Amino acid sequence: MVNTTAVYARIDTDLKESAEGILSQLGITPSSAIQMLYSQIVLRGGMPFDLRLPSKKPVAVGAMTKAQLDAELTKGMASIESGRTYTVDEVDEEMHKRYGI
Repeated sequence: MVNTTAVYARIDTDLKESAEGILSQLGITPSSAIQMLYSQIVLRGGMPFDLRLPSKKPVAVGAMTKAQLDAELTKGMASIESGRTYTVDEVDEEMHKRYGI
């Protein structure tokens, strides 16, 4: 039998449940997923994915969480209520200047 040890970690309950739901659909146990992660860390000599700050590019509405979308809509409403509005051309120009799109 392989010599094993326990790993204990505290994580957000919703994150755990979401991840375990996906792992279950893939037929992978949480223990197997952790074993895979640790194996990749050893093989690569570091994390098996890039660790970097998020890009400054805008996020598509479909990729936003409900909370993110609500926050953006709230900012937009505050902008309208304060009289700060922009034409489509002004928005296009700003998007091109800031993000090159």
